[in-house]
Formats: sequence, structure tokens, C-alpha cells
Amino acid sequence: MQQNQSFKIIAKTSFGLEDVLVEELSSIGIKDIEKGNRVVTFEGDKAILYKANIWLRTANRLLVPIRQFNIKNDDDLYQKVKNIAWEDIFDINQTFAIDSTVFSPLFNHTKYAAFKTKDAIADRFRDKFDKRPDVDTDFPHIRINLHIDAENNCTISLDSSGDPLFKRGYRDSRSIAPIKEDLAAGLILLSDWDKKSNFLDLFCGSGTLLIEAAMIAYNIAPNLIRKEFGFFNWKNFDKALFDEIKEDALDEQIDFDKKIIGIDNDGRVLGMCRANLQAADLLERVELHKKDFQDFEAPQYKGVIISNPPYGERIGENVDELYKAFGDNLKSQYDGWNAWFISSNMEALKKVGLRPSRKIKLFNGSLECRLMKYEMYRGTKKLHKINPEDTTSS
Repeated sequence: MQQNQSFKIIAKTSFGLEDVLVEELSSIGIKDIEKGNRVVTFEGDKAILYKANIWLRTANRLLVPIRQFNIKNDDDLYQKVKNIAWEDIFDINQTFAIDSTVFSPLFNHTKYAAFKTKDAIADRFRDKFDKRPDVDTDFPHIRINLHIDAENNCTISLDSSGDPLFKRGYRDSRSIAPIKEDLAAGLILLSDWDKKSNFLDLFCGSGTLLIEAAMIAYNIAPNLIRKEFGFFNWKNFDKALFDEIKEDALDEQIDFDKKIIGIDNDGRVLGMCRANLQAADLLERVELHKKDFQDFEAPQYKGVIISNPPYGERIGENVDELYKAFGDNLKSQYDGWNAWFISSNMEALKKVGLRPSRKIKLFNGSLECRLMKYEMYRGTKKLHKINPEDTTSS
């Protein structure tokens, strides 16, 4: 993998964010993009790989395929993996781990295919250097991705990201049910917020939506403060090139003259939010209020509301009244605003009492959710109430 040599890169993402990721890639000058299910592939050189890791908000991993082949059995997998010149990729004193996804009928268990791959790599080092590198499943220097499809086609890839890209490095504290950073960024990018108007989160919790919104508004690369990427540990890592790309990202930041506002009635959770904002160096750029959302007076200038409220997943948590109050609050205070509301509780969403203009299927972790858009018009165009039996199709 030479500096100017182009190669295939696989960007993994969440269901429903594929189109957003395609737009992100296009915005940083990447062409030849192909969209799949929870994945987007593109061509790039080493500079593009580094830049994509720093800039992509909705990708969670970037993989670089290094070998593709068909296998006949487990021994065939072992031998073909062993034939790869692993010593050119990493050093014997570095640790490695295998992440595997296997649909092949040749294997009853994904872990067995990963075990054969691990043995093949370790045995190659042993044969060449009379020593095997160690496996570290928690914090490996090198992450290797194994994918075998139902036709026994095998792809071996290097994970250039290391830790998932949603681990930006700013989350010092966690509320009880945080939304992951890549999904939070995806909600904002799906909303078509123009970045020239106010941003408001009425249930801000530990502040993930606020931080992602601020980074988008100020054009701050989301992974700029990450301490490490997987490619740092590759033998061909070009530190000078990476530092240059990082400096370029710093120069891309812009000013933002509107407000980013977070509301929460829990002081302890707001303390977590402040800690996260401080870690992201955004505390001075976000306005926080310890209030119930119903007691907050809407800003004079319009904008967008994006919120991730409680879903009612915890025992004893009833959100019907909360969702009804949210809808009433939109009608009484937020003429001219667009409001986006994500939840897995389809029944409680009916209590909002407004007809959504858009419904987008997404997943928050394992929970199937709907992202609902409510357009609050002035005067006679104000949205009408719906009855609890009205279920707009997804």
C-alpha cells in the first residue's frame, strides 16, 4: 500500500444511514462510491483513508481488504491465510485480534473460523521467527476482519479504525441511555438542518446530540481528538502524512453565529453533559438550561429541534404523558420550527398528537426506532392532531 496507490475501502455504518454516509464521502471529495446494506465502499489512497477516518461522522469502521479468495474447507482457509505476508503488515511484538462474520455452511460456529485464521497468522510468524505474536481481544495493536459469505468467498481486511469511530474521545460520562455518536450525527444530517439557524435539544441528557451538532455547525472533524487509530500500528503508517491531514482539518473549522441549546431537568445528568462538552472543547459554544422542557421559552429565532427522549424501556417508566406534553409544547411554542423525535415506542409516539411529515426507520443499538419529523407551520397551516389509531406507514 504505497502513498498514492489506490485501493478499496469498506465503510461500515448503521441501517438507514447509508445515504448520509454517501453524501459525507462526496463532500470530502471522494468519488467511485457504491452503497450497500449497512456498508458503503469506495476507492482511495492512504491520504483518503486517513482523511475519512478523521472526517466521517456516520461510519463506525473503515476496513481495507487485503486478500479475497474462495475456500473449500477449514484447512483451505488456514493455508490461504497463512500464505499472506503478515510480517510485512505488523511486527511480531505487536498483538492482534480477529473480528469475524461467517455465513458459510462450512463452519458451525463463527469463532471456529476466527480460531483457524488466528492460528494461521500465528503459525506463519512462528515458522519465520520461531515466535508467535500474542492475541489481545480487548486492546490489540492490529484488528483483522474475516468475512466469509454463504458461497464460501472469504475476504480478509485490516481494520484501519481500531476502536469504532463513534468513540470520538470526548465522552467522559454517560447518562443511563445515551445515543451513540454516529447515530446522533446521522439524525442531524438526516434533518437537513441548514447550520444557519438555532439547534435545540429538549431532552439533552449527557449531550451527545449537542456535541455532534456543534461539531457539524463549526465544521469540526469528529475524530480530531481521538488519540489512536488502527492504522497507527501498521508498518506502512505515514505519520507525516497523517499530521498534515490533521492540520488541514483544523484549518477547515468555521464560525457559527446562532445558538445550540440543551434542556434537561436532571442536574446530575447536566453535570455529565458539561463534562462531555468540556472534553470536546465545546463548553463555551453550547447553552445549557436546567429546566423541564415545558418551562423553557422558545428562542426568538427559529431553528430545528432534535431530541432522543426516554423510550419507556425501563420497568415502571410511562412515557405516554411525556410524549403528549411534547406535542402540546410544539403546538404552543414552536411555530415555524421543524422538530425531529426518535423513539422505539411506536404506541407512545401516537400520543404526540401531530401527523409526521416524515418517518425514517433506524436502529438505536438493537432497538428498532422511528425518526419522526414534525413541521410546525404558522397560522392555518399548523399541523392537525391525529387520533391514536392513525398509523402513518413507515
